[in-house]
Amino acid sequence: MKKLYSIRKIDNLGRIVIPMDLRKALEIHEWDDLRIALEGNAVTIRKEHDSCTFCGSEKNLTSFENKSVCKSCLAKLKEI
Repeated sequence: MKKLYSIRKIDNLGRIVIPMDLRKALEIHEWDDLRIALEGNAVTIRKEHDSCTFCGSEKNLTSFENKSVCKSCLAKLKEI
């Protein structure tokens, strides 16, 4: 991926605007969930992907009571 960066000012409410070219590159859309974290002395912003509640897998997901569960973990739960 081509390195993209931009310098933005923080407004008086602590907000920043993520530039359009970065949003397009990461396929970030209005109302997407973003994870904002402190890593060392840097703030990181990552698009949050749906993942299995138990193992973290992002493949073969199904929803149960507003939680995502992969088919592998679902099979293990059925054994209980």
